[in-house]
Amino acid sequence: MELQGKVVVAQGGGPTAVINQSLVGVVLESRKFHQITKVYGAVNGVSGIINENFLDLTQETTNNLERVAVTPSSALGSTRDKPDEKYCEEIFNVFRMHDVRYFFYIGGNDSADTVRIVNQQAERWHYDFRAIHIPKTIDNDLMYNDHTPGYPSAAKYVAQAFIGLNLDNRALPGVHIGVVMGRHAGFLTAAASIAQKYPDDGPHLIYLPERPFILDRFVQEVKEVNDRLGRCVIAVSEGIQDEHGVPILSSLMETERDAHGNVQLSGTGALGELLVNVVKDKLGLSRVRSDTLGYVQRSFLGCVSEVDQHEAREVGEKAAQFAIWHNIDGSIAINRTGYYSVDYQIRNFTDIAALTKLMPDEFINQAGNNVTPEFKYYLQPLLGKDMPSAHRLRAPLAAKIRDK
Repeated sequence: MELQGKVVVAQGGGPTAVINQSLVGVVLESRKFHQITKVYGAVNGVSGIINENFLDLTQETTNNLERVAVTPSSALGSTRDKPDEKYCEEIFNVFRMHDVRYFFYIGGNDSADTVRIVNQQAERWHYDFRAIHIPKTIDNDLMYNDHTPGYPSAAKYVAQAFIGLNLDNRALPGVHIGVVMGRHAGFLTAAASIAQKYPDDGPHLIYLPERPFILDRFVQEVKEVNDRLGRCVIAVSEGIQDEHGVPILSSLMETERDAHGNVQLSGTGALGELLVNVVKDKLGLSRVRSDTLGYVQRSFLGCVSEVDQHEAREVGEKAAQFAIWHNIDGSIAINRTGYYSVDYQIRNFTDIAALTKLMPDEFINQAGNNVTPEFKYYLQPLLGKDMPSAHRLRAPLAAKIRDK
């Protein structure tokens, strides 16, 4: 059955360095099909749909779309709205008014759930409609995806940041704590491990949400590293939690909550400063510092993986092909087929929606304070061919005259 009508594409949740590649992939691929009457872009995600704020991307030039594709962050704007049944009913009503027959939503697991509910509305009304969720998240936490667009570029940024932090710390030793995004999954924090080139390189300790964070054990592990090396670099996920599943940040202080009731983790340096004070108080060290990488991880222009760019474009193109060419609904998933190649599959919305993929056990060391070689093997090809590395001077020490 050939379904004629408009396309709507929207972007939701946190921006990434390559989300516009997926947008442009959808737009350019959709414009190839004669049954597509218009291609609309919803401004500020699903809120733009219910407010009928659409850009007519049918009239955008290919040249400008290609320039937007290599620009980080969400070109259409985004939203943190988490639609319920009533909200999705409003979305569907707008789609019917505008004769929208294809809906593409680029986002994480909450976005997949939105697409699922809207698609159910169409089925209930026997409205011919195709809906596709296009994966995107720097957290890398979508089920049935080997990895998600946005993660490789953010991981590349984190890896390079910790290369720099390690070099700085080696020159002027002390304890340095770097706090990385990641509420439930530790994939992004784990990317700091790429900085471990030489045996004494940091981060010497890596703490992820998948393992309980025990404060006394943390202090002891910092002491052991500092006693051995005279310094210690630590990568900490913002979502680390105690043995009861309570975020460390909220257990140590009163914290804000977002619109969904989640503890406010990003956009604050509180966790890093709290851990700095703990180390100072417990170990009596003076040179203890922290950095919170914050939102800069998501859309940093100068640090984009070409692998991430290519795959983000392809998931947009494949979404249009599955919906328009094959008349299929669902969520696009990236599968690794070798070292290194991928293919794209379509999954049921329920496989992805509102679910969270965590770091597998084989990626985390037995002590729960670092990663394994298996994780580095997994991550390395995603970073691209131009991933830099640090080097050390190898010249021998000159003889001391006063010792003679």
